[in-house]
Amino acid sequence: MKRIVVPTQSPEDWKRLLAKPDLHWKAGYSAMTLAQSWEAAHPCVPPEIAAALDSEPILRNLELLLAIPEYQVNLPGGQRPSQTDVLALMRGSAGLVAVAVEGKVDEAFGPTVGQKRAEASAGVDERLAWLIDHLGLDVVPDTVRYQLLHRTASALLVAEQFDAAAALMLVHSFSPTALWFDDFAAFAALFGVEAQVGGVARVGTFGGIPLFIGWCKGDQRFRGRVEQAHRAERHTVD
Repeated sequence: MKRIVVPTQSPEDWKRLLAKPDLHWKAGYSAMTLAQSWEAAHPCVPPEIAAALDSEPILRNLELLLAIPEYQVNLPGGQRPSQTDVLALMRGSAGLVAVAVEGKVDEAFGPTVGQKRAEASAGVDERLAWLIDHLGLDVVPDTVRYQLLHRTASALLVAEQFDAAAALMLVHSFSPTALWFDDFAAFAALFGVEAQVGGVARVGTFGGIPLFIGWCKGDQRFRGRVEQAHRAERHTVD
């Protein structure tokens, strides 16, 4: 990924940045919904995110400096970078904050740690060992979702690279029933914290950088656009 950022004009500008645009850019998927939400909120973050951040003093009243869709973070091991749906660099009274946003509509968090371990790949083993060590964890059960590990580690790594005052991994979910929140709560429990919809929790300090994780519920107006598109698709088929 080049480190040259071109400003967007509309949600459509996010499409070409996807790893598989034809597969992922469609109604009912997080990429399109997330793009619509963030573009509508510009030059700020979506209000539900600002509300979630206000639950922690160091994250209050943050100003959005830069939001980069599909930001790639190089991690040790593996065959490709970790691709963050949105990297937001924000600034508040404490300084710069790096926010790695994981967008969801109804999609799951992907394979579990156990499924990744079963691949028996040297690269995967190296990356998994690095993730566990970098996040200060001793044991990670096979049932934990691998994506949550590398997205959180990406937030911390970017914060280190930008010399930020704090790091946050935030799930921006547009599921009206908080689908897959149980997986997120199980991940949070690894750090001894209780996850909450609409809030963030501090999971530790790493190299002097406070690390937070959180979950917020996206504006259902954008979910409604997805459902309208689904109805239109079904009508066309019928």
